[in-house]
Amino acid sequence: MVSLSTLCRYLRYKIEYSVEVSMKGYRRGQISDIEVGDAIWKNIFQGKLTFMTWNKGEEMTPAIAAQGETLLVRKLPAANPTHVFIGDLVVLKDPEKSNNYLVRRLAATEGYEMASTDEKDEPFVLDKDECWVLADNDKLKPKEAYDSRLFGPVSMSSIIGRVIYCLRTAVDHGPIQNSPFGMQKDSPILEVELDVDEMARKGKTET
Repeated sequence: MVSLSTLCRYLRYKIEYSVEVSMKGYRRGQISDIEVGDAIWKNIFQGKLTFMTWNKGEEMTPAIAAQGETLLVRKLPAANPTHVFIGDLVVLKDPEKSNNYLVRRLAATEGYEMASTDEKDEPFVLDKDECWVLADNDKLKPKEAYDSRLFGPVSMSSIIGRVIYCLRTAVDHGPIQNSPFGMQKDSPILEVELDVDEMARKGKTET
């Protein structure tokens, strides 16, 4: 049973998410000022803070060991330093194929100096709203890993969520190792919204 303190933290995150998403829609002209309040309440009472997706390759081994594994992802209203942290496993829009999504490890953010192992490449500093993402599988070459070593820095705004749980089989599943800050923020969401049986059912449907 979920404790009262956990439930309170969960509700706080849900309200924060609902407000930020609704205000983002308002600033983009997607909803009017009259509709903002309704959008906030709708998100609070009907929305969830997570969604499911499926792994499509071996780039994130060993954190995600095989293709077809079911992933639970926490939605992020904005990928800024209060929501996402270096070391997090994130879902982001593919910089070269806008309809696709990638799962990669957030390795650096704006202000970090990046240096290559190739002496021919000049060091550079990540600009504002830029980040560097990497595959976990160190056995893959950069081209095979398909990460920032191949396509370069990506916009933080392309990050839509943080992977918080992985289901391999009905008996082999568990939380993802993210940054300590990320795992602390995600713990009440896991306690409230994690449903392993539902993940298993949807995983079977997908495969």
